[in-house]
Amino acid sequence: MAEIKIITEVAGRVCAIAVSAGGDVGTGDDVVVVEAMKMEIPVASPAAGTIKSILVNVDDVVAEGQTVATLEA
Repeated sequence: MAEIKIITEVAGRVCAIAVSAGGDVGTGDDVVVVEAMKMEIPVASPAAGTIKSILVNVDDVVAEGQTVATLEA
């Protein structure tokens, strides 16, 4: 199985984590939600598979292009 990195396209604060490690997701499912400039921006899964790890916690500050989770597809 291939390991895919799920990255955020915006910098901001993680305000929610929608899945947990070991959970299954489909293409386009929300994985985490990042708050940037008072807007909540979901970070979606690029493929269907199983979440291998969540690399952030709620209230963490993330940078644009940062890996927030890994996925086994």
